[in-house]
Amino acid sequence: MAHKSIAIIICSTRPGRINPFVARHVLDEMTKAQANEETTRNRSGAETKLKLELVDLAAQHLPLSEEPAVPAHLPAGDPTPHYGHASTRAWSAVVRRHDAFVFVTPQYNWSVPASLKNALDLLYHEWAGKPAAIVTYGSRGGPKAAGHLRQILAGLHMGPVAEPAVALRLVWPEKDPELGGKQQQGTAEAKAQAAMHQLWQTEGEDDKIRIMYGQLVELLLP
Repeated sequence: MAHKSIAIIICSTRPGRINPFVARHVLDEMTKAQANEETTRNRSGAETKLKLELVDLAAQHLPLSEEPAVPAHLPAGDPTPHYGHASTRAWSAVVRRHDAFVFVTPQYNWSVPASLKNALDLLYHEWAGKPAAIVTYGSRGGPKAAGHLRQILAGLHMGPVAEPAVALRLVWPEKDPELGGKQQQGTAEAKAQAAMHQLWQTEGEDDKIRIMYGQLVELLLP
């Protein structure tokens, strides 16, 4: 039995970020889309076990691109040992371990966070030919970031990229004057998260995430 892995990337590294919450929501919806099936068959009938995994860029500790070599100039078959920094070698190994990617990213000033662009630019061959999907979020959902990211992925020769991207609108926490300090903050965040779950379900975004998962499966298992 073959094994395939889909990485769901938490793209923001900003303190206090909401990205892990959004990415976990995407993971939960894609897990539902698996319909409790441990294996998936391709058109020839061969079985493949699919794994979904969260990958947090903040946990990779990637410095701003300090690699002396151009990633595209490294050996395509095994670029990992040729990077100058241990953090890049570790990141290369993480990306090579996965067969497809879902980038869950906020929109910053009509684009993606520097943390995501840096993580993409540090590598090259590791991304090539691998299917991808894009989930953005922000006050208006983040469609500008999706468009920019799609161009970046094309430059890395990733693909195909599942269409369309999913754009999740955020609900911001409201302060409760009857509560104070950490209790107030925690209660407000919990209410906002519950409201976002409801909003995304009502607006059909959860259905789009599950459809996106199906597209990735088709791209992985032709």
